[in-house]
Amino acid sequence: MKLLQFTDIHLTAPGQTIGGREPNINFQKALDHALEHHADADALVITGDLSDWGDLEDYKRLKDMISDYPVPVRLCIGNHDKRSVFLSVFPEFADDDGFVQEVFDLPEGTGMTLDTWGPESHAGFYCEKRLSSLDEKLSAQDKKVWLFMHHNPVPIGIGPMDKIMLQDAEAFGEVIARHSAKISHIFHGHCHLPLCGSLHGVPFSAPRGTNHAGWPDFGAKRNLSSSDLPEAYAVILADSRSTMVHMVEFGYAGEIRGEGSPEYADWDRLTMIR
Repeated sequence: MKLLQFTDIHLTAPGQTIGGREPNINFQKALDHALEHHADADALVITGDLSDWGDLEDYKRLKDMISDYPVPVRLCIGNHDKRSVFLSVFPEFADDDGFVQEVFDLPEGTGMTLDTWGPESHAGFYCEKRLSSLDEKLSAQDKKVWLFMHHNPVPIGIGPMDKIMLQDAEAFGEVIARHSAKISHIFHGHCHLPLCGSLHGVPFSAPRGTNHAGWPDFGAKRNLSSSDLPEAYAVILADSRSTMVHMVEFGYAGEIRGEGSPEYADWDRLTMIR
């Protein structure tokens, strides 16, 4: 199974930039790069912050950009989104309770997108209704489950970012703990940083976003930190035994050098390219 994860695409009015980068151009570059190198992917999941300000035109533009994409696309919303505006363009992504959540088949099990959006806050929320629904959905599964969400469910150790992580993390973690044996992986975004770890034994990961990049400033007290690191997305390779997650920095513009054969017999001090 091959999955693609884009996150924090932050679409804006064409021509507007964030960190000197145009989100629409970079999102299209990511789509083109992924299609060129990973057209065999089973799904593309975009884990939130689809729009920078939750504007209707951004969601309409997103719909146009992915409408004919040959890889199935699943969507989450993040703190920069507006649920009601998003659903006015993408009503098919609403669950029975009006949250942007979906259960879908994957070659190696079941995918689930989670709605961690809350009004007038950059933090994430997962209320009792959502927790109960997730608990029921996980209980009903007899296959491996792959969870996709926007907000990080675990503190990352950077003060300003931890203030806007998932606020219901303890209750969310209790649900994850009850079903940890069947959850293969949790994928999130929000932090604009490449991250990996585990929650009650369940591995999680996040790539950098497709536009602007963060920076792990562990001394930060109030403001988030940014950098000029390349735009990126994740490629997930999984089978019945293992999961591998790559962060592909499609925005890297430097040279790609051949370094020589991996065969031990070919390694020579005089001829190896280093």
